[in-house]
Amino acid sequence: MGLVALIDYGSGNLRSAEKALARAGAGEISVTSDPSVVAAAERIVLPGVGAFADCMTGLGAIPGMVAALEEAVLAKKTPFLGICVGMQLLAGVGREFGDHRGLGWIAGEVVRLKPSDPALKIPHMGWNSLSLKRAHPLLDAIGDGAHAYFVHSYEFGAADASDVLATVDYGGAVTAMIARGNIAGTQFHPEKSQAVGLRLLANFLAWRP
Repeated sequence: MGLVALIDYGSGNLRSAEKALARAGAGEISVTSDPSVVAAAERIVLPGVGAFADCMTGLGAIPGMVAALEEAVLAKKTPFLGICVGMQLLAGVGREFGDHRGLGWIAGEVVRLKPSDPALKIPHMGWNSLSLKRAHPLLDAIGDGAHAYFVHSYEFGAADASDVLATVDYGGAVTAMIARGNIAGTQFHPEKSQAVGLRLLANFLAWRP
């Protein structure tokens, strides 16, 4: 198994994500802000915590990083996993504190959660059960109803429903996972989701899109 690049751009639970990847079977993991390391990696993980605009600004502030990601992920088809805001950055636009441009790799917009039940608090925080929408290698050995851990106030509204792998119910269906080609993302935190999270990361490490 080749190098897994875990991108350090000032946002994300890098230590816990690194430990979870190692437990899931990753051999060589590089926590890196070096675009050349990202370009050469066999798998790329983009974590993210905080506001959409701050994360996108942080990513863009590293010279050559977005270009390296586009070359690796879009041109070379390197398997990619975005976590939490790292998934949200895949959208064309994020509407948190104004409209902000995202990577635009999977069509959609990031919008504030609007649960139908006013008693449900925002952020959506804690364990919730996944509703699987279609079969996918990332979901191998993960059953419908599996529990994952969430902390978020905004959700990915996919333009194409076929890009959604799983949802959760939080006053309505909320996107929990997306995937298109070699690009995937989880709104929940695999590194905090115990056995389900480790299984998903192991599936990602074995994934051959």
